[in-house]
Amino acid sequence: MWHQMAFWLCAAGAVGTGIAVFRVDSMARATFALLASFIFAAGTILLLRLTYLGVLVVLMMIMEMVIMAVFMIMYMMNPAGLMPMSMVHNKIGSVVIAAGTFALLTAVILLVPWPSRNGEPPPDPTRALGEALMGSKMLVMMVLGLVLFATMVASVVLATHRGRYDRYGDRLDAKRPNDPVRGGLRR
Repeated sequence: MWHQMAFWLCAAGAVGTGIAVFRVDSMARATFALLASFIFAAGTILLLRLTYLGVLVVLMMIMEMVIMAVFMIMYMMNPAGLMPMSMVHNKIGSVVIAAGTFALLTAVILLVPWPSRNGEPPPDPTRALGEALMGSKMLVMMVLGLVLFATMVASVVLATHRGRYDRYGDRLDAKRPNDPVRGGLRR
């Protein structure tokens, strides 16, 4: 009973915050509404006992939405994307497309003969899903993920040519910073 209540809470929350993405009047609010929608969707994944995928969705969406909010604050012309603006363009066309898609998906759900389950679910659904998606390439993809992460870290390190140790020495004990251009901040 608790699982059903949690499912319906997550489902209603995901739909409600998904609607809020298009109802709020700023980019920043839409970003955080979308984040909440993804977190509710991850809650349904966690209820299916797909812990790895659920946590992955939460972590990925939090990082993605926070980065998007930071870039909005840095680069948008209005302050932090908080100025009122319309979040929907071509309102009539989008309503027609959304209603048609909803009707089509509802018809498919109700009219297609769904197969019945044969057998039991696997003991580790996450591993079974990984093997179904990647097959024998799972190890290659894990190594590739590590290589991509190392590449991102290395590119950030190489892009930052100076740090605090360059300015004040290896032990941070220099009296004056060794700046290439004199001036700057004084202590």
